[in-house]
Amino acid sequence: MKSNQKDIIILQELAKKYMEIANKPVQEERRKLWSSHFSRNNTRPPVMVSFGMWVHWCKEVLADNTLECEDEFYREYERIFKLRFLMDETGDDTILNPWIEIQATKEGTWDNHWGIQRQMTKSAQEGGAFHLDAMMKEWKDINKLRALHHKIDEVDTKRRYDKLAEALGKIITIDVVRNPVYLNFTGDIATDLANIRGLEQIMIDMYESPKELHQLLAFMRDGILRNHKEAEDAGHFTLSSHGNQAMPYCNELKRPNPNSNPVKRKDIWGFFAAQEFALISPEFHEEFMLQYQLPIMENFGLTHYGCCEDLGRKIDMLRKVKNLRSIAVTPVADYRKCAQQIKKDYICSYRPNPTDMVCTAWDEDRIKRIITDAKDAFKESYWHIHLKDIETLQGDITRMKRWVNIVRGITE
Repeated sequence: MKSNQKDIIILQELAKKYMEIANKPVQEERRKLWSSHFSRNNTRPPVMVSFGMWVHWCKEVLADNTLECEDEFYREYERIFKLRFLMDETGDDTILNPWIEIQATKEGTWDNHWGIQRQMTKSAQEGGAFHLDAMMKEWKDINKLRALHHKIDEVDTKRRYDKLAEALGKIITIDVVRNPVYLNFTGDIATDLANIRGLEQIMIDMYESPKELHQLLAFMRDGILRNHKEAEDAGHFTLSSHGNQAMPYCNELKRPNPNSNPVKRKDIWGFFAAQEFALISPEFHEEFMLQYQLPIMENFGLTHYGCCEDLGRKIDMLRKVKNLRSIAVTPVADYRKCAQQIKKDYICSYRPNPTDMVCTAWDEDRIKRIITDAKDAFKESYWHIHLKDIETLQGDITRMKRWVNIVRGITE
């Protein structure tokens, strides 16, 4: 049997198994739960566990030597299905939809979408930290930056789609995602600002080169806005373009749906953050970041703000975002003070410290103590629990499911 045919048979069996999971009635129950929750109705707090190939334990469990497909293209989809099987096993409120995505080939990559290749010094340790080497060390080099237009390579996209459709087209819907290159982390300005200037240098620039920094921020804002408008004009924003770092549902907006008709940005969720500004004062955060994010954010129907940064001192600042619906309450934040400020004005996306929850020395008493205190802190709030950044499970994948059961036993 030819290797490609063998790979196709493997993928087809995985797709059939996945479709059984995705069509379970519980998926619709979860859609209704998240829709009601994000519309600020009283529900039980949704519980979500997120992970992927960016965390160390997934790289181990789904390493190349664990996969059966030989073709690199098919291998990636084998990995995607098996990741989703792991998600299903946690028993949390993650929605597993009955389709699979293929990303259109577009101009720009994660490491190069401002005209200069991102540079970093990696750790010698597998899964270790890395140091960003500023892409633009001198202000005179600002002219080397280039904001990308929205440009899809339809020929290569069709080639890749046809290959996947040959294998899976009769079993599962294939959603072609043509999102613009500047979206989510690549469209929040802050992530790429750190890549361009370096984390420490940004802080120095605020004092020594504020004029130049404002010039750079305006350039990035305008580039992202142009890129988004071009994507919208091309009809490439769809109901697959939603993003809020949770389950992007609510009663005010249409649900995610594969290969939908074109939509406007005002029809979907947008995700924004400023992790790189964690140590920046609210005043400087607003001056050197939020005011440039606002024109981008206001085009979306609803927005979520925050990833891993402590926003506890910046809730009042974030009230300037008129379409804000959800705020991250991170492991380093004082969640009680955050809840007191947010009240029921926004959704609290509470992220407990994964180290306390599942990463080290499984301790049910510790989990119960922390989640019980969080439940009390958020008793006057709309909140959900999102366990993320799980770098290790110390070889025990069952911890996630056990954690979900413990949390549900407390919060429900």
